[in-house]
Amino acid sequence: MKVAITGATGFVGSKLVKKLLAQGDQVLVLTRNASKAQAQFPQAEVVQYRPLETGDWQKSIEGCNAVVNLAGEPIAEKKWTAEQKKIILESRELGTQKIVEAIEQANNKPQVLISASAIGYYGVSETASFDEASPAGNDFLAEICQKWEAAAKTASIRTVVLRFGIVLGNGGALAKMLPAFKMFMGGPIGTGNQWFSWIQVDDVVAMILAGLKDASMTGTFNATAPQPVKMKDLCGQLGAVMARPSWMPVPGFVLETMLGEGATVVLDGQQVLPKGLLDRGFKFQYPELPAALRACL
Repeated sequence: MKVAITGATGFVGSKLVKKLLAQGDQVLVLTRNASKAQAQFPQAEVVQYRPLETGDWQKSIEGCNAVVNLAGEPIAEKKWTAEQKKIILESRELGTQKIVEAIEQANNKPQVLISASAIGYYGVSETASFDEASPAGNDFLAEICQKWEAAAKTASIRTVVLRFGIVLGNGGALAKMLPAFKMFMGGPIGTGNQWFSWIQVDDVVAMILAGLKDASMTGTFNATAPQPVKMKDLCGQLGAVMARPSWMPVPGFVLETMLGEGATVVLDGQQVLPKGLLDRGFKFQYPELPAALRACL
């Protein structure tokens, strides 16, 4: 199988590329930094692209069996100015449109598009639970996810949309929490009562591989573990796994000062259940948080 991947140098993408290469598949990396990607993945074919522009890079999709679209501007690293919101939205909506454009132009089209989305689709709540049949929210992240998914679903090939929860692994959100815990200064962020719908990175990769291989898999799926937790419970279990206390909460106003409206990504949450994958019989390697944390650490 030959798989084209955007976002291949990111946290999830790099794990996916290594897994595909290890099992003997060919990988085409679409990247803005070709030299970095080639050094990271010497076995892969690397094509430099401008994700928001039509260009010759789109011809490289020809002959690929599948496309995995993981690219997008980081959500919670910069304050949400009007310009940053535009960048976040365009990197997903327009970037996905250009990928679909490349697929549609190919004479020998891929058989499947796996496209990322996020559980931000549902909005935030401390009381409700959400599965794939739940309606969209009405905040900024929900708007992004709706437009992101709509762009992917214009493809004329089998399409699988994965709404990612917070991915745990050697990187991502967990990497930002570890230093405080290592210094015995860890604790819940904000009230601690917000839901934390998580997924271990190896399970994310397994979900993508399932979508690539299973021709009956189509539509939208929540890429979350079956047992979401509250933020205070996450921090308590992280402290237990690391043999460190979880006693020093991070007040919400600290993040609001740093990230403005973007602090909602951390301070608010939603309880999201992977009903679609469970109904299909997907076997989670890490259905419970303690084992997932131990694997990450």
